[in-house]
Amino acid sequence: MNSATITTVIMPFALGIIMLGLGLSLTVDDFKRVALYPKAVFIGLCCQMLLLPAVCFLIAKLFALSPVMAVGLMLLAASPGGAMANLYSHLAKGDVALNVTLTAVNSLLTIFSIPIIVNLSLAYFMGSDQYIPLQFKKVLEVFMIVLIPVGIGMILHNRFPALSKKMEKPVKIASAFILALVIIAATLKEKQNMGAYFAQVGFAALLFNIVSMSTGYFISKWFKLPEKQSISIAMEIGIHNGTLAIFIALNALQNSAMAIPAAVYSLMMFFTAAAFGFLVNYRRSQ
Repeated sequence: MNSATITTVIMPFALGIIMLGLGLSLTVDDFKRVALYPKAVFIGLCCQMLLLPAVCFLIAKLFALSPVMAVGLMLLAASPGGAMANLYSHLAKGDVALNVTLTAVNSLLTIFSIPIIVNLSLAYFMGSDQYIPLQFKKVLEVFMIVLIPVGIGMILHNRFPALSKKMEKPVKIASAFILALVIIAATLKEKQNMGAYFAQVGFAALLFNIVSMSTGYFISKWFKLPEKQSISIAMEIGIHNGTLAIFIALNALQNSAMAIPAAVYSLMMFFTAAAFGFLVNYRRSQ
């Protein structure tokens, strides 16, 4: 299977399945719930949209990442929370309804924020004479692949709740499997340079992941949010939609190396999120 097939056929299908799974768990009430949790939603979105890109930029500078790796990490920072954040929040006894609301709202906002953050990153790290801005057509393609499956999932959930309930678990399992395949595909595409890339971006990605979850948790606690909501926000901004970041790198930016930070981060975040969930629950039980 050649790289063009992976980029134009497999990746859109994989991302579509994952976003369909997200849509199956969403209702219109999830967007209305913003009015119920205004403080928590505002804090979560500020952490996700403003703090994370700033923290990521500082980490990229701290580790003196190559321009390509820096842009790839910034792309990941701009990506919304992943559907897996809901699962990890549930396991960590967080407020899953808040996670679903944040994911829904943030996925819509990233239609505007991703092009802005990525273009600024390309201009800063790659230099004005080296980068190619995100084309509007490519951005539109990406979010059609994201929003249409979410919309279909929401319609199924609303019109055929019994069918939606039956589909939800298999689609979640398929999503986890597909995410693993996407990471493997992105890794194989750059297998010649993978060792060097991992050495260069591995520690930066790990630090970014730990700082992301810690930021979400402690800022929420600082603003006196309940423990369950603090855990939810930590998971939401610590678990990113790596598949979307990889797809944008391969399809919109047409740079497979820029997909490596998202692939490396996606491998790490499942272990760090599990460890974080264990620690907060252990601390709560004492």
